[in-house]
Amino acid sequence: MNTEHFKEKLSAECTKLEEEMQTVGQKNPAVPGDFESIPADTEQEADLMDRATIATNTEDNRAILHDLEIRYAQVNAALSRIHEGTYGTCEVCGNTIEEARLEADPAATTCKIHMQ
Repeated sequence: MNTEHFKEKLSAECTKLEEEMQTVGQKNPAVPGDFESIPADTEQEADLMDRATIATNTEDNRAILHDLEIRYAQVNAALSRIHEGTYGTCEVCGNTIEEARLEADPAATTCKIHMQ
């Protein structure tokens, strides 16, 4: 298996995820590697409807950021497995993960049999 190919795919996805996270969040200075959602900007005092919209948008950003952070962790874990030499091995049975499965999801941790 050409792990260099998957390393390139994972690195590119990692960069893309970081860029996406920066559109809805900012790095949390208190926790390295963590992002927090960006509060909605308002330049004037908001009325009740505006405050509700701001709260909804902030919650939406948190949800989006949460999903992005999960995928970011999966991608980084896959890059670590490449570095450790365990990439492409099913975590359940220890068999080789099918290359077609890794092409579809380079961060996959199980073979097709154990993907559920």
